[in-house]
Formats: sequence, C-alpha cells, structure tokens
Amino acid sequence: MRTVLLLWLLIGNLLMVQAQTAVLRGTVSDGETGEPLAGANLLANGTGVATDLNGAFRLELQAGTYQLTISYVGYQTRQYTLTLQAGQELVQDYPLTESSQMLQMATVTSGRYERPLGEVTVSLEVLQPTLIANSNKIQLDDALEKIPGVSIIGGQANIRGGSGFSYGAGSRVLLLLDDIPILQADAGFPNWNDIPIESTAQVEVVKGASSALYGSAALNGVVNFRTAFATDSPETQFSLFGTTYFTPENKQDRWWDAPPVSGGGSILHKQKFGRFDLVTSAFYLNNNSWNDQTYSRYGRLNAQTRYRITDRLTVGVNVNANKGSNQDFFYWKADTARLRPANGTLSQNDLFRYNIDPHITYFDGAGNRHKILSRFFRVNNQAVAQRSNTSNQYYLEYQFQRVFATSGLVLTTGLVGSGSRVKAELYGDTLFTSRNLAAYVNLEKELGERINLSAGFRYEENLLDNPGFRYPRGTVAPSREQEAKPVFRLGANYQAADFTYFRASWGQGYRFPSVAEKFIYTNTGGFLVSPSPFLRSETGWSAEVAVKQGFKISNFQGFLDLAAFYTRYSDMMEFNFVDLITGFRSVNIGGTEIKGLELVLGGRGQLLGLPTTFTGGYLWIDPRFLEFDTSLPVPGEPFTQGQANANNSSSDEDVLKYRSRNSFKFDLESELGKSFSVGIAGNYASFQEAIDAPLEFFVRGLKDFRQRYSNGFFILDLRAAYRLGEGRRLTLLLDNALNQTYSVRPGLMNAPRNISVRLDWKL
Repeated sequence: MRTVLLLWLLIGNLLMVQAQTAVLRGTVSDGETGEPLAGANLLANGTGVATDLNGAFRLELQAGTYQLTISYVGYQTRQYTLTLQAGQELVQDYPLTESSQMLQMATVTSGRYERPLGEVTVSLEVLQPTLIANSNKIQLDDALEKIPGVSIIGGQANIRGGSGFSYGAGSRVLLLLDDIPILQADAGFPNWNDIPIESTAQVEVVKGASSALYGSAALNGVVNFRTAFATDSPETQFSLFGTTYFTPENKQDRWWDAPPVSGGGSILHKQKFGRFDLVTSAFYLNNNSWNDQTYSRYGRLNAQTRYRITDRLTVGVNVNANKGSNQDFFYWKADTARLRPANGTLSQNDLFRYNIDPHITYFDGAGNRHKILSRFFRVNNQAVAQRSNTSNQYYLEYQFQRVFATSGLVLTTGLVGSGSRVKAELYGDTLFTSRNLAAYVNLEKELGERINLSAGFRYEENLLDNPGFRYPRGTVAPSREQEAKPVFRLGANYQAADFTYFRASWGQGYRFPSVAEKFIYTNTGGFLVSPSPFLRSETGWSAEVAVKQGFKISNFQGFLDLAAFYTRYSDMMEFNFVDLITGFRSVNIGGTEIKGLELVLGGRGQLLGLPTTFTGGYLWIDPRFLEFDTSLPVPGEPFTQGQANANNSSSDEDVLKYRSRNSFKFDLESELGKSFSVGIAGNYASFQEAIDAPLEFFVRGLKDFRQRYSNGFFILDLRAAYRLGEGRRLTLLLDNALNQTYSVRPGLMNAPRNISVRLDWKL
C-alpha cells in the first residue's frame, strides 16, 4: 500500500511540474531564400538549444517571461520578448537576415567551428566565387594569387614567405577539399586542377602554423576549398572562356606564327529533391601555353550528394574525377629562346585521378554533432622518362563537437587515420606504404560578449615503410621509420569596440618528409636528383599580434587588418646541390626565421556613387637562415651548415631563397550603371634576391636575365563586363596589360600580354 501511495505521489509531482512548464518550438531560416539554418543558437535567459539539420528546434521552459536571443554566424542577431503560460506549446518560426557587415562573414577553417571573420583568433582570408569568376580564374592556384600575402611558385603555395620552391615535392601549405586533405600521397604536392573551382562556395586561407588543427603539412598554413551547397530552387550555371596571347615585349621570344589559343567551359547544377541534395558539375580545358610545346588538356566531373534520413541524420558521398594530359618543361633553352624548352627538360604526363568521399553527420538528443569524414584518393600519373607514379590514399576521421550554449564553450575533438600505398619509377619502382594516426582537441571559449579564446592540441604518429631498392648510383637500404609529435596552439580575440578587434595567436607546426623528398631519383635536363633516406622532419612555430578595424564611410563599408608576425623553423627541408656525382638532394638546412608585417584592406558598397568591391594588401618580410657563413671551409674539413647554406645560395646576403621581401596586390571592380562594370587589378613583387646558385650556372642566360630585371615586376590586369540580360554576363579581360617580362619561378617565363573572353549564364 505504501508503494502504491508513493507511486501516485511521484506521478502527481511529475504532472504538476509538467503543468508548470511550456514548450517553444519552430524553425530558424534564411529570411530571403527560406533555407533552413542548421546549428542556429537560441538562448532564453540562460537556457539554450541549437537547431537541427532542418533548422528546427524545441525548447522546454518554465512558465514566465523570457528574453529570447537567436544567432547564426553571418546573420544579424535577433532578440524577442516572450511570455509563456503553464502548459502552453508555442509554435513560432524565426527568419534571419544575412548580415551586410564583412566582419560577420561566416568562416569555419580557423577552429573547425563557424565564427564571424572578425572574431577568429588567427589571420584568415576569404576568397569569394564572384571574384574568381569575374577575373576568369579557372584554376585554384591562379585564384589564390588574389589573396594578399599568398604567392604561388612552381605550383607550390607560399604564405608570408613560409615556403620557397622545391620542384614537385613537398608542401608546407595543406590543401583541403571540404575539410579533408587532398595532397598527392607520394610527393605531398597539390594538384590544383583536381579542385572543382566551378563549384566554389568559399575559399578560406589560414596564415600561419596550423598543424594542431590539421596535422602534418599545415606548417605554413591551410587552404580550405569549400564546395557549393544545393538550393531549394534549381540553379544551373554555364561558363565559356577563351584566351589568346600577344607578342612578348622581347619579340625574339616569340616562337609562333599564329598565337596560341586556349579555351574551355564548365556547367554547374544545384538542386534539392525533397530530402536529397545534389550539386554536380563538369569542366573542360584545352590550354595551349605561351611556352613552346607546353599544354594542358583535361576534363573533370564532380558530384556532391547529401540525403537527410531524419532531422538529425544525414549521409552522402562526394565524387571528383579528373582525366587528361599535360606537357611542360623545367627551364628555358637560352636567353634568346626563353619560351622554348632546353634539351631534355620536357615532361609529358597522362593523368587520371579521382576521389570518393563518403560522409555522415548526426546530431544526438543533446545537440552534440557527430561527423564521419572519409576519402579514397587514387592517383595514376603516366609520365615519360621513367617518371610515372601511382598511389592509393585512404582517410577516415571521426569528429565530435559539443556546443555549451550557456557558457560560450565549443569543444571539437576527433580521431584521424590515414594511409597510402605508393609505387613509382621515380622511387625504385617498388612499393612504399605509410600510415598516419592522430587525435586532436580544440576549444573555443567566449568570455562575456567581447573575448574569444581558442586552444588546440594534436598528437600525431607517422609510419613509413621503405622496402629498399637499387638505383643507378647506389642502393637505398630497407627501413621502417616511425615518429610521433605533439603540437599545440593558442589564440585570443578581444573586441575593443563595435568594429575593432585585437587578436594574438601562437601555433606549432610539423611536417613529415614526403616519399619524393626522401627517395626520389631522376634526371631533368642535366639536373640529377638523388635519394635522401636520412632526411629528418621539420618543425616550427609562428606567432602574431594584429588588429582588425571595421569602418563605414557613407555607404561604403569594409575593414583594415594590420598584423605583425614571426615564424621560426627547425631542420627546414630544401633541395640543395651537393656535388656533381649526387646532384640535388633534399637536405635539412638547419633553422630559419621570418619576421614580417602585413596590411590587408577589403571593402564593398557605394564609392563615389558607384557600387564597388575592393580587396588588397601589402606584405613585408625579412626571411633569414639562422646559420649563414660566406667564408670558405678549412682545407680538408667539411662545410659547416652555415657555409653549405651560403654556398647553395646565389646571394652573399643572408636571405632565404625564392622569397620577395616586398609584395603588394589589389583588385577593384565598380558597376557603371545597371549593365556595365569595369575592374582593375595589380600585383607587385620585389626581386627574389636568392635562388639556387647552380641554376644561374646551368640555365643559359638566367644570371643576365635576373640582373636585367632586378627591380621585381608589376603586373596590371584590366577587365570590363556587360550584362546581356537576366543572369547573363559577358566579360573581356586584358591580363598583363603593360606586357611586362617577368618570371616568378626562375627559368620559366610567365605569360605576356593576353586577352580573354568569358560568358557566364545563370538559369
């Protein structure tokens, strides 16, 4: 009897509590498009909840009056006063308006969690698809040249002078495709034409060591290419483009009777079919270069799918395939034939590369996000002169994220496993296997309304199995190399005023050598490259202090970002000339440091009464070896590290190779009426004071060329566009309008003046 009485009392209490509570439920969406906003935060007097994959929420509260705050990165925060009665269930939908403030732009790469641009704790730049299309950038590496502080040398990304140039091997900048690394397994090298640039949603570039977030190869920064999402209303975009070249400034460089012509096109379609999302694209390019016998022809297919099984669970698979061929050369024939290949330097390659990326996202009952990211990446490059290579790469990541809405804490943690199988004539035509295991945790914490703190830790283990092989000049013994490293990061952002943000950050970097750097054996135009099996990993760290100031002048708003930074590397890896028997070999050159200042400016709105967008910036760096000694070695004694560094440099000054101390770039576009717009862009880089000394000796005319053009270069690009009607745009572009003679990578000329036509059509 006592048990029954207690049971009735318990039921009665539960009913009384339920009668005193109320329920608020509904959806949060984009006020213009109606798109549901997954992960929007709702906070009512300290009680919070996040919306699910369909933008829906359910919040159980005690009866009473509440101040409800709804926020979503990139949108204006809304506040409402609600009074809820006991037992009431209120159904209310909340549309949000996208923020017009550039500092509120949503970003994810800096901490694996959406943050407004102004609140991130590191230097991060965003490249929008509009600028890419308007300037006819048909490959991601060309588009990255629009970002201040970023340069591309021989296909390798260089952020704030943190990387130099090593031909086809190794990268200190990690390339991500939708948050997953996509560097080629054997060389750790980005294949830029694999990236579906026609499907750009946003490109985010993190400047500085990011290994604590993304692991090895993020030593100098991260480029994260994020693909487009499906839309409620079907959307189709077409693009056609073509380019031809003018006679170079030095007419003796011209090798053609009729100028080379390049052309291509793309198509993109985005649509939602109920619970199924589809984004698919195709791209083709037939690129005949200004350099003789150099071309690139390839076609690419891309598809991204997502299916919402429930309001909490989505699954999908992304597929990207690229097939084609290309031919290029290492360095020019002579100073009177700088657009022609030197004998033995041509390299022809037939490629077929694809990646398949299954993914799962699940929100549990507590609002925690569970994500599984995976990728199979297949590379098959069939090249002449015994340079073919194939590789299979596997990637699997489990990520857990919890948002503590009431305390302003975001926890992101995960486990990563990846591996590869590499076989190439370049590495003894034998099978190399590798494995990478990692665990990471990242914390983002808001203190009040103005301070944002971040901290991250990653523990990474690398394993590389080398079966051993013989090559014409020796033998590489079998080895099993295993190494583990912890890396950390810290950051802070303080909002001093409505549009003023101070930030400081420090992060460690780490890069395990690629198979190519350790085991390559090849000969290109007389340049012998030998294996370096005892090459060690490079480590480093970078720090910065910066201020980002937003502004509004009449109807024009933007931001100014000023950063002072310092980067230091230990055991830095470079390809250096050893001797006539060994040729070039990847070696550890000791410590290096880079000090610098960077100023970035961006804005949009009405300027002199014209709708205008602007981006630009200036970078100054002081890149140095920690050991640099121009004295001769004692007879019979080996070179010291400082003497070896000086001996391999073309300069007697202590400056790292392939860096420009000063660079400046800008892009401005204005609309002249409803149908016409014009744009102008400029790119200046000061002279590269130091390159590999043997290049000036072996490459005919290179030393004279460098002396003649020792003031650096300034490239001016012009464009004009006309709207042919709804969704149609015709653009005429004149690049290198001043017809400057210049070479970013010594021994290989950049394009002379050229003209392009582009047609974009959106349905």
